[in-house]
Amino acid sequence: MKYRDYEDGELVSLIEENHEDAREILFEKYRPLIVSLANKMYKTCKYSGIEINDLIQEGFIGLSNAINHYNEHKNTSFYTYVRTCIERRMISLIVSTKRLKHKILNESLSLEETIKNSDDVSLEDFIGDSKTDPENIILNKETKQELITKIKMHLTDFEEQVFELKINGFNYREIAKILDKNPKAIDNALQRIKDKVRKVLEVQK
Repeated sequence: MKYRDYEDGELVSLIEENHEDAREILFEKYRPLIVSLANKMYKTCKYSGIEINDLIQEGFIGLSNAINHYNEHKNTSFYTYVRTCIERRMISLIVSTKRLKHKILNESLSLEETIKNSDDVSLEDFIGDSKTDPENIILNKETKQELITKIKMHLTDFEEQVFELKINGFNYREIAKILDKNPKAIDNALQRIKDKVRKVLEVQK
């Protein structure tokens, strides 16, 4: 059985019918993509304690998740969905490693509580923009993580990746290297994220 004889969607359907050899074919097909993404991201975090094989392993987990959860009826190609899942797994590993390395600085996910009200969270902390005046909201019973989840619902896949890295202390140049994007593209994404976050916060007021 050669993967070149089958479309990705056909292979996913075969896996759903318990043809596990189809899964191995997809693993073979997407191995070069996983290795390529792992190598690019490794260049930005090789001194953090992450090994290249750790990133590759996370990539295969992301691929497996993509195979198990892909919905062909959504307007997303299997390749795009796979790449997003792989990148998310690798980014999660990079972020978790940085959290462990800087636990004290990152234990609140960069959403620093204000002195006046322990439930206030500033917009500045979400986007890391020192030029923006802080806009505070009352979280009531919502946790910070719930607010982050709500914000992510308004972001594209790319913006979500940028947002996840940004709130965990990476600057836009580091994010550009991790995602293999032009720094200007990251800066533009951060501006879009800032606008979307502001709208979410206004609703929360």
